[in-house]
Amino acid sequence: MADNDPAFILQISDQAIQNNLYLGDFSSDPDDGNVTIITKKLPMPPLLNFHLVSSCNGLLCLRATHPTFGLISIYNPFTRDYIELPKLITEHPSHHLRVLGFGFDPTTKTHKVVEVSYKLGISCGAFGGHFIRSAVRRALYHPQMATPSSSSIESEVNILTVGSSTWRNLGRFPFHIMWQQSQVLVNGKLHWITYTKRSNATKHIMSFDLATEQFKEVPRPDSITPDRHIHELVVLRGCLSAVSFDNDNKQLEIWVMDEYGAKESWVKELSMGAYVPKILQGQPNDERESLNSRMIYEPKKYMRVLCMLSSGRILLESNNKSLVLYDPHCTTFHHLQVTFQGIPRYFRALLHVSSLNWIDT
Repeated sequence: MADNDPAFILQISDQAIQNNLYLGDFSSDPDDGNVTIITKKLPMPPLLNFHLVSSCNGLLCLRATHPTFGLISIYNPFTRDYIELPKLITEHPSHHLRVLGFGFDPTTKTHKVVEVSYKLGISCGAFGGHFIRSAVRRALYHPQMATPSSSSIESEVNILTVGSSTWRNLGRFPFHIMWQQSQVLVNGKLHWITYTKRSNATKHIMSFDLATEQFKEVPRPDSITPDRHIHELVVLRGCLSAVSFDNDNKQLEIWVMDEYGAKESWVKELSMGAYVPKILQGQPNDERESLNSRMIYEPKKYMRVLCMLSSGRILLESNNKSLVLYDPHCTTFHHLQVTFQGIPRYFRALLHVSSLNWIDT
């Protein structure tokens, strides 16, 4: 492996524990070229439980879960620099679903956190409180499963410059963000997959410019046929890229926008079939179903694209349980062995560039 292959953060989930972080790095045998993952446990932030939102310039954005739900913090696991951000006060915090974005504004050289919140259209009857808490927990980990009850979407956008003491309200946003985990940062802009109505199957790609603090629609590739849908966004070769599946969720395509903002520059990088990694092949069907439905409500053989390595191979995450390398030249899959202290049931992988950066204050 080349030295410029990316490293990544692994957040380990074992029952209710959400605060184990590992750094994963690639290693290859010079004789046979086999690739392995070397993991190193990282120091923990002063949080009992948290959700790993994103990584930027060596800094991690974390959202606390129980018992301080809603607390957002920034953490560098190598310097152990840590700050808690001012809490955003809303009228009914338990009635809102929130999606976070974290990135770097190159014009002001500051980091910013964006929060898009949706008010739940539900009442608090005898079971209302329980339903709201369940919906909020579901949205925290799987926002694409939590859809406002109205067919029209209305959300509120707030932004905080890290180091500032106050959030700023940017008004309304007439889209629903499909998936928190699919946030990508390209050209100083955050990107998400969105849609405008609950019943609308058409997905849009929306950008948020961290400098101008404006949303703008990014043209999607016309060549993605109606029987396919964009499922996630990734960054490949430094370019905004889209992953699409067919309606049977068996064929995956990766499209790359070679020239940012130019609709005609979308090109299909590759396509691949479904694959069940070894770690899942020995499991009973009902356990596979439980694993899929519990994590991100994804199809049985769905794979999440993480990045492209210098060799041209694609790093994939399957079912929050396995890392796999796909070689597009040989059209082969190679399961990567990942070791931790203990045997966690699930993990989440997030690309990460380590640094000694201190947090803006």
